[in-house]
Amino acid sequence: MRIIARMDIKSENLIKSVNLEGLRVVGNPNQYALKYYNEGADEVLFLDCVASLYGRNSLHKIIKKASEKIFVPLTVGGGIRKVDDAAKLFDSGADKIAINSAAVKSPKIITDLANRYGSQAIVLSIEAKKQKENFWEVFIESGKQNTGINLVDWVKIGTDSGAGEVIITSIDREGTRKGFELDLYKNVKEITNVPLIFSGGFGKLDHIKKLIDIRYPDALAFADSIHYNRISLKDIRKYLLDLNFNIRRFDQ
Repeated sequence: MRIIARMDIKSENLIKSVNLEGLRVVGNPNQYALKYYNEGADEVLFLDCVASLYGRNSLHKIIKKASEKIFVPLTVGGGIRKVDDAAKLFDSGADKIAINSAAVKSPKIITDLANRYGSQAIVLSIEAKKQKENFWEVFIESGKQNTGINLVDWVKIGTDSGAGEVIITSIDREGTRKGFELDLYKNVKEITNVPLIFSGGFGKLDHIKKLIDIRYPDALAFADSIHYNRISLKDIRKYLLDLNFNIRRFDQ
């Protein structure tokens, strides 16, 4: 299992939200990313949360600087509308790219990117909100626009199109610290063989155990708790090692 530090970016700031709304500035993203790398993050995920809304790509400088000092995989998403947009991010130091809005509008871009860079470098980013029993709707534009698409259907389409990983963010739980949305992950438990990354709702260590009892995740992405020093990556790693889970050991 990988431990991922999630960095939501607006302009040049690391921000945090609740239910993908009410953006609050946390600090300098490069300083936080380096801190998490030094604390043992297995990966760092950078997501420009307003890039698609404003039709821009603004992470290149941040990623280029991060890649000079951080030597774990960097996954970058936000504002990728065509293959050339992804190429600029890879050239800046990204190891993988995450795509959401453009993929929903045209799944062919997933195939085009996978054909050029390999499925292992393409992450399907999904923001989902529960609308009724056993139905989570896919949202785009950083949770601002609904699509009518069922999460389960979209995971199948996205991975069949070439995505090599999927990160699922629960809009209902994001930033709330109330725990992972367990019913959501029950619904996606058996629908794909690609690695699944879960994000949204972590607030205390036993939330991880409750999730693992349903499905052993390939990775977990953490933001609020580590940004505000509620729980450290070291605490998370020790908790998982004490439970004998298969994670990378990290010794400073």
